[in-house]
Amino acid sequence: MQSRLSVISAILAGLLLTGCGAVKIGRINADPTRYRNRTVKVSGTVTTGVGVLGTGGYQVEDDTGRIFVVSRSGVPSRGSRVTVTGTVQSGINLLGTNIGTAIREYQHKVH
Repeated sequence: MQSRLSVISAILAGLLLTGCGAVKIGRINADPTRYRNRTVKVSGTVTTGVGVLGTGGYQVEDDTGRIFVVSRSGVPSRGSRVTVTGTVQSGINLLGTNIGTAIREYQHKVH
């Protein structure tokens, strides 16, 4: 009985840790339909950004790729390390330019 509880606890801990981790940007870009309309968390460095009156977009890069983020809560400065939580969407337009697959941000945290 004790070993069964240990195994179940280990499996649950593994699932929790897997669910809380950031997704690599390269995985999203390689298979955007898998992530479409799903909430993800990505971490990386802001490479570019544009904002007007608290809204706008920026690009985040990790060691596997880059992805655009559409924000309604401000744009972090270039070079900032961020963790972004949001929904993956396709066909996003940012200031009249089609940027394809992007993350519509719920929140970001600057590190």
